[in-house]
Amino acid sequence: MSISKKGLLAGVATATVALVATFVAPAAYAGTSAAACANVGSGYAVQKGKTVEVFTSVVGDELTRYAKASADFTACTGIKINWNGSDQFEAQLPVRVAGGTAPDLALVPQPGLIAQMVATGKAVPAPAAVTNNINRFWSKSWRNLGSVNGKFYAAPNSANLKSLVWYSPKQFAKYGYTVPTTWNDMFTQSDKMAAAGQTAWCGGIGSGGATGWPATDWLEEVVVREAGATVYNNWISHKVKFSDAPIIHAMNTVLGWMGNSKYVGKVSTIATTSFQDAVTGIPSGKCMQLQQASFIAASLPAGSVVSPTGDAWVYYLPGINPAVTTPVEGGGEFYLAFNSNKATVEVQTYLSTPQWAVSRIKAAGSNGGWLSANSGVPAATYSNPLDALSAKYLSDPHSTFVFDASDAMPAAVGNGAEWTGFTDWFANGTPVKTVAAKIDAAWPSASN
Repeated sequence: MSISKKGLLAGVATATVALVATFVAPAAYAGTSAAACANVGSGYAVQKGKTVEVFTSVVGDELTRYAKASADFTACTGIKINWNGSDQFEAQLPVRVAGGTAPDLALVPQPGLIAQMVATGKAVPAPAAVTNNINRFWSKSWRNLGSVNGKFYAAPNSANLKSLVWYSPKQFAKYGYTVPTTWNDMFTQSDKMAAAGQTAWCGGIGSGGATGWPATDWLEEVVVREAGATVYNNWISHKVKFSDAPIIHAMNTVLGWMGNSKYVGKVSTIATTSFQDAVTGIPSGKCMQLQQASFIAASLPAGSVVSPTGDAWVYYLPGINPAVTTPVEGGGEFYLAFNSNKATVEVQTYLSTPQWAVSRIKAAGSNGGWLSANSGVPAATYSNPLDALSAKYLSDPHSTFVFDASDAMPAAVGNGAEWTGFTDWFANGTPVKTVAAKIDAAWPSASN
């Protein structure tokens, strides 16, 4: 789960009031600012009076930052960008496309929605300039996420990383532990922690109506590390079932890790501990490690110092299968075009460049929180060290990047049967094959 709006949309799809915000980057110099052009890059034609709409699910202060980040482009080219945000984006985009009022560009947060829009015949393939940027600055995995049936349509925008392990540098130093760089080293050290009477791994999957979702992330991390991206993506589409050998093997790996009392203590307590509370024991050494995305920093005890020498920090969750290079799980969004107008192409091209990513990162301010997998972004651009570390793996041209599987599966499975099945797995010790069979049975009949 990537704290997506999938679950929320079901409840707001019939709402009569939607949260909508629109910001237009001002054309302060109407295409005459040399300073702005220096920041944007060369090769753009001045097109005064043109406006390009980017429809997005981003609203509020974050949308304001997008307008701020694109101001130089407008000043350089004269093209205004209308950042049109709606909290009902996923419901409204198909309606607009079907009704003939498609936006120029849509910032799409799910690869599945890209495919849905391409199937309408209204989306257009990415122009050559965008394709060239993607080939130059992104890994093949990212290009594949923006492609449908082998044709490239949508360039990536921001990215987020989930493949992190939280630990306390102070506690590691106290007991002589080091940051592991291989899966085997990680568990050799976990064995030492267990032998010393320490809880090697923190765990909590409680999340109200979404209880169970952290366990889906643990499985996803293992599936891509053991079986690679092809099996992982076929699992999302149910070509590979939960009951098939690669997923059963991965579930047993999770069982030996987070379902192992040697490492976590009483396993059933994982089902009743909230995912927020799971991280609170890191600074004190109550538990030594937690696999969780960067956002969990907000749940650390007050006053915790997050730094490479502080109370809490992260390391990259190591790979398992050497044939799978730098496995990374995360999320992101993609720019999909619905016309090939000259102004649209110019904006689309700019939004695929390192210059855009640098501008958007700077607009986020000192607290950071906005990442790009664009390898052309200098590491020094990130003022937040956690962002810099995350970006290192996201932008690795040799990485194997996969999208959060449970968010990409049908809601009845990824946000339903998988959550409840995994909760039962940890709470009651239900056998792996029983859990897998129940999840497969919940898949929509057309996919069984």
